[in-house]
This record gives sequence, structure tokens and C-alpha cells, in this order.
Amino acid sequence: MWHCRVQSLTEKSETMKLLPENVKVLYFASDCMEPYVEIITVKDSKRSLSLCSSEYYEEEEPEYQEAVEDSLPVLNDQSQLLDDQHLERLAAQMPAKTWGYPWQLVYSTSVHGSSLKTMYRNMAGLDCPVLLVIKDMHKKVFGAFSSDPFKVSKYCYGTGETFLFSFNPDFQAYKWSGENSYFVCCNWESLQIGGGGVGFGLWLDSDLYRGSSFSCPTFQNESLSTQVDFNVLELEVWTVQN
Repeated sequence: MWHCRVQSLTEKSETMKLLPENVKVLYFASDCMEPYVEIITVKDSKRSLSLCSSEYYEEEEPEYQEAVEDSLPVLNDQSQLLDDQHLERLAAQMPAKTWGYPWQLVYSTSVHGSSLKTMYRNMAGLDCPVLLVIKDMHKKVFGAFSSDPFKVSKYCYGTGETFLFSFNPDFQAYKWSGENSYFVCCNWESLQIGGGGVGFGLWLDSDLYRGSSFSCPTFQNESLSTQVDFNVLELEVWTVQN
């Protein structure tokens, strides 16, 4: 397990000189390597800490947040569904722990076939956020960002970082409403994101061919496609590498 501590040297002492306010001293320690100290600027430290803490990034300075949002995520593989406009819009909604790190394609219907079991198998052992992108038969692009990878579970899981989105045709992100915690629920028959109402915010069958999208209390979203029921033309799942 990694441990990360930040120290700002703002007082003079006999052994240390006063450092500028934008300089931090990071102390890193883990169970598998020797501890070490790194001196970096505030902006660099924020990027490092975003992977160590789920709370620290909430205090980002506005100018730093704008700089990150202006930079497009780097995809390690070619996407059949995402262009620069999609990436720019989505990056602005993603949590700070995804900033500055490349994204890898872990599942694609065009590469791996249409199977929910295969999707689960490709994500086995992952412990990082995932981005689900769908194009339906009407050529509408939509999907979900999940704080956790998709896996079979008896209970709903995830955090408030999870959100739904659509480009239908204008971009719209549906963040957590706080009304319930039905973020993600996966079984062998279907994948479900958002719930608590007449239907799921996003639902996919075991063949990843039939799907539906209803307004749900979890995200207070509109239907992501032009109709509540849709057929999948193509689907991709991306994960962040840190």
C-alpha cells in the first residue's frame, strides 16, 4: 500500500531555508520499496495526490482545473466512437484522478465480440474507473463513466463520481443527484447503471445488443438515446492507466 504525505516549508529553521509557497515536499512510502522524498511544485503535487486521495482534488485551484480540462485525454488505442470533441467534453466532467493519464481500450464489440461475460473477464483484476461508450443503430453516442470497473456483484456499488452522458446531439452529463446510491449493478444477465424508478438509467443485455435508457432518480437524467429502447451498433469500454 502506498502512503503519501505533503509538507509545505513556510518557516525558517536552523537546518532548512524558506521555500516558495508553490513548492511542496512529498514523502512517499510503500510496502515494496524504500521511502523517498520528492520536491515538486504545487501543480505537480496536485496531479500526484489525485491518485492518493479522493478528497484532495476537491480543493483544486480554478486555473489548474481549467488547464487540465483544456488538455485532451491520450488514448493508447484507436477509438471507433470517440473523436476530439467527445474527449474534450468528457474530460471536463471526469474526476481529477483521471487527469494526465492515458486511457486504454479494454473491451470493444468490434474486437472482442458482443458478450457481457467477455467484458467482465477483460476487466477482471482492474481497480480503476472505466468509461462505457455506446453507439446505437440511430448513430447516437452515449454511455456512462463509472468510478469502478464492471464486475458481477450481488449489490450495487460505485461512488458519486459515476455519471451518465449523451451526445444527442448536444453533449449532456447527468451527475449523481444524491437521491439514492444505485450506481452500478452487474450480473450475468445484464448491466445496470442508475435506478430507483420505472427503469434503469442505462441497461444492457447479456449479448450487448439490446438496451434501454429511462429517466432515473439516481441521475435525474433524460433518456440517453432517441427512444428508451435501443439496439447497440458498437460499444467500447476504456480504463485509465495510472
